[in-house]
Amino acid sequence: MFKRSFHSRDRAGKATKSSKRSFRGDPSKLKLQHTLTSPIITLVVGCDKRLFACHQDVLSLSPFFSATLKGQFYESVSKRIELPDEEPEIFSSVLEYLYKGDYYPRLLHDKKRNQWQLEDASGENYGRGSVESTIYHSGVGGVLLKDCVIYCTAEKFGLDELKRLSLRKQGLQTGIQVDVILRSARYAYDNTPDQDAKLRAHFLALIIRSRKTFKRSGTMQMEMELGGSKLFFDLFVAMCNHVDDIVDITNNRSPKSI
Repeated sequence: MFKRSFHSRDRAGKATKSSKRSFRGDPSKLKLQHTLTSPIITLVVGCDKRLFACHQDVLSLSPFFSATLKGQFYESVSKRIELPDEEPEIFSSVLEYLYKGDYYPRLLHDKKRNQWQLEDASGENYGRGSVESTIYHSGVGGVLLKDCVIYCTAEKFGLDELKRLSLRKQGLQTGIQVDVILRSARYAYDNTPDQDAKLRAHFLALIIRSRKTFKRSGTMQMEMELGGSKLFFDLFVAMCNHVDDIVDITNNRSPKSI
């Protein structure tokens, strides 16, 4: 039903600078040498109305903004776009991706181990200091996984490569609280279409792998009793598939049925 997500053990240890390369989007898509002379667009983001600036041609790499700049909601005289429902911290990461092909913490590839890892938050791998894997989302009123919100924002803005990047980064996060995982899973279900199952499948696989923790969780019990989300039916189907796989393997070794 779903592909396996990235495991925590896939995180690489410290390596030398020469053995790493960073993930980058397709430079041909960015074409920054031709876009940095385009008009500056002001974006007013969130309930606090934080201001961001972006070159029009860079912003237009997103189908969402390309359409917005041609639509009736764009203030062509002041060159302003209002985004009251977006989170400033998330939107900052989206802009960073549009300009650089990645967002902090960068995704680095350790050639020696042939593994991907996140940029060292301690600064040893040229990081920018400590970085949180979660954010407080004012619209939800709770803490969510940052990469999950970036994925859903990328879905809205039509940035498929950013979705792939954020999903890979989320798979490298560890030590996340049960309530944050469940709240983020609900958010993912509420903000992605049914045909886009990759982020949803990541959460299902995570819960199944960590089932010993989740089955003892009062938060998990409360969430399941409350219901109201397709998440738990999908989880039931995924668990059934998992059990079927185990039965098939067992029967292949010693034919029997349950």
